[in-house]
Amino acid sequence: MLVERGSAIRRRAAIVLVGGVMLVLVAAGAVACARWALSLDAVRGFLDRYPGAYPLPEGAPVGFPAWLAWQHFFNAFLMVLIIRTGLQARREKRPKVFWSPRGRPKRRTSLTIWFHQALDVFWVANGVVFVILLFATGQWMRIVPTSWEVLPNAASAALQYVSLDWPTENGWVNYNSLQQLAYATTVFVAAPLAVATGLRLSTVWPRGDARMNRILPLEPARRLHVLVMLFFAVFIVTHVALVLATGALRNLNHMYAAQGSVDPTAYADNWTGFWLFVLSLGVIVGACVAARPAVLAPIARLFGPTITR
Repeated sequence: MLVERGSAIRRRAAIVLVGGVMLVLVAAGAVACARWALSLDAVRGFLDRYPGAYPLPEGAPVGFPAWLAWQHFFNAFLMVLIIRTGLQARREKRPKVFWSPRGRPKRRTSLTIWFHQALDVFWVANGVVFVILLFATGQWMRIVPTSWEVLPNAASAALQYVSLDWPTENGWVNYNSLQQLAYATTVFVAAPLAVATGLRLSTVWPRGDARMNRILPLEPARRLHVLVMLFFAVFIVTHVALVLATGALRNLNHMYAAQGSVDPTAYADNWTGFWLFVLSLGVIVGACVAARPAVLAPIARLFGPTITR
């Protein structure tokens, strides 16, 4: 048994090693190709015409209000816990604690899934408030494309990223077009897909409704839900990496302290946003540590009975 387990671990390690080497080689090749392309006159002319961003509509707001900074943190807090509980639910073979809604004891589900769904409720509510405020304050103009120039500018920004000659936009004033497309896709495509497929997998779905089940079959919904989760995970990792690599103090001040200026160097040495970011990480880690059955079960019992196996 131990020999088989050791062999499996070695095989996985070899796969990870080979995959890592291949990824590095592909990345190096992409950088080399991008740098070669930037040496061509036609490509340089393209970048001169489309520098990576286009002007926002007249009247677009400058900067980030305090409510957006708060929602950014709360969304990150919820997303980490949602992804964590989603992965836990997929790994659980024999859950120790189950929950069922009042009056429906047969609709039993694991405590992990209950917590996952409870987090989803807060995430959806936070998202609805976010979208309402986004359009009420004009902040939507920062993340929703308003010109077809977004496409060539996004291609320009992508080429600059791949070449490691990264765009130098000031996020307090405007995002580059690749960022804008990524944020718009996340808010208006990935999030609704997560909600729709999550609802299909949840305990509130009318399982006996044949018509509804035909409209959104279980297995396709489950597969799509996992793909959306992977999208969010990749987006979060990429987003955080670029925030830290393209002027960490300035960027963290923008989104955690709601401080910034049209002068991109104004808050480049200000540590307020950094310490708020560190504090937020502490809160998120603390929540992950505290999210144990001993803590969650008493809360779950407020909404329905729990059973311990």
